[in-house]
Amino acid sequence: MSKTVFSKIRVVIFMSVFVFSLDAADSGAVTNTQEVAKQLQNPVASLISVPFQNNFEYGLGPGDKGSRYTLRFQPVIPTSISEDWNLVFRPILPFISQHNAIGYTSQTGLSDMQLEVFFSPKSPTSSGIIWGIGPILLLPTATNIMLGYQKWGIGPTGVVLTQKGAWTMGMLANHLISYAGSSDRKSVSATYMQPFIARSNKKGFTVSFLSETSYDWKGGHWTVPFIGGVSQILPVYGQLISAGVSGIYYAKSPVDGPKWGIRAVITLLFPSKEK
Repeated sequence: MSKTVFSKIRVVIFMSVFVFSLDAADSGAVTNTQEVAKQLQNPVASLISVPFQNNFEYGLGPGDKGSRYTLRFQPVIPTSISEDWNLVFRPILPFISQHNAIGYTSQTGLSDMQLEVFFSPKSPTSSGIIWGIGPILLLPTATNIMLGYQKWGIGPTGVVLTQKGAWTMGMLANHLISYAGSSDRKSVSATYMQPFIARSNKKGFTVSFLSETSYDWKGGHWTVPFIGGVSQILPVYGQLISAGVSGIYYAKSPVDGPKWGIRAVITLLFPSKEK
């Protein structure tokens, strides 16, 4: 696929988020900050969110001297498709700048984009379970061969969670398998699991713990980070945002993988008045 097509994909994503955001803003904002904070912890909530996730990772490469900065642009865009069901789009487009992570070299540019699509009931089950299921796509959008797989991929993705009082607990998981792309690169078979637990108070302050564990079935290695942090819902000139910071500790990572890191996230929030 050409860079022109990549550019068109990015333009479509940004324009879609902009249009959905305007629509949500016109519908009015939810003022209950605890409810908004809880919706933010739910990947399939009826809440348009536009996170800018900044990750600073250290201890990579030869002698553990390398570093990597990753900005993940990952909007969550729910849309109603019937009286009972939502369709939730969750594209993830990373920008990476790394130094001495692969030998004594540096790379900067876009990585591969992932697109998760969830079909999710609007209401929890009678036992309070919230869930969503659908496909995940891997698109070879990397602008540097060292920053992506150079493969097309597809697989299943799903999320299940429950919210009781101030607490949110659940798991998001997916599995990607490549089906096309560069014959010079190894095929992709990767499992991702994200268990999470969070507690939000009435002022929109949230404490959260999660892991973003993955297993590379082709390489035979685990990546197991533990992530703990806090966030706060804030009104800024009439716009609701969430500002958060987390620490990252890698209990297990590939050879030359990161050892620890810091995450800072700013999320634009566009709650709906619809219940």
